[in-house]
Amino acid sequence: MSSETLTSSEYIRHHLQNLTCSVQQGHFHCAHSADEAREMGFWALNVDTLLTAFVLGSLFLFFFYRVAKNPVAGVPSGLQNFVEWIIEFIDSSVRGSFTAKSNLVAPLALTVFIWIFMMNLMDLIPIDWVPMLAAQLGVGHFKVVPTTDPNATFGMSISIFFIVLFYSIKMKGLGGFAAELSLQPFGKLGLPANLFLELVNLIAKPVSLALRLFGNMYAGEMIFILIAIMGSTWAGFSLGSATLFGSQIVLSLGWGIFHILIVTLQAFIFMTLTIVYLDMAHQEHH
Repeated sequence: MSSETLTSSEYIRHHLQNLTCSVQQGHFHCAHSADEAREMGFWALNVDTLLTAFVLGSLFLFFFYRVAKNPVAGVPSGLQNFVEWIIEFIDSSVRGSFTAKSNLVAPLALTVFIWIFMMNLMDLIPIDWVPMLAAQLGVGHFKVVPTTDPNATFGMSISIFFIVLFYSIKMKGLGGFAAELSLQPFGKLGLPANLFLELVNLIAKPVSLALRLFGNMYAGEMIFILIAIMGSTWAGFSLGSATLFGSQIVLSLGWGIFHILIVTLQAFIFMTLTIVYLDMAHQEHH
């Protein structure tokens, strides 16, 4: 990143561009601009999103497995206390929203909440730290917040959607699921309207899950970027300069404290809606 020559618009575009790569003519190639990334087509990968999500997911599994493998019966450690508190919180959320019996829902809710929370939490890292480090390693673009990438949020929501479809058909049968789509809410006489309304409602579930999470996190990242630009203007520094780090922390502190609420709330909403959708899939309609 040529930080000394970036204008405000170039700075914004740089921080919003993913590290997009694909295999072309037998070589692994990464895009240097948004236009080049679009030309790579559907099979291009946002490497920064995948890498950050994988690392965070691995950390989650490592720490929870470590606690589960060696629990302390007497006076637990701080980490064990935290893990037990999280599990109790998830358990109470599942009991309050899920009326059927399933061995999948609670572990899925735990994974969804912690993983999304950790990915959202990356938004609190000062906006220039990771891009500056990536530039030192010769990487032009690197977004450290996976949930600001719609590919990640849609990937999670579509996975939940397929699980909901699976349990809808498993619990109600294919005929029962088809009847639920075609006979509600107006009965046999309203078949076309029923299908239209129920299909829209069905498709809206993964779309709303993905866009709600993406929109809130993307907006939060944009505010941090604008705060960094304001800091550079007030301090008289060049955008992306290492001397901006202190001013970014000070100016971002207020928004960062408030953003902690958004980070947690969006993970909680995604988890709660996942539980509710699975509960609806387990209910039989007559």
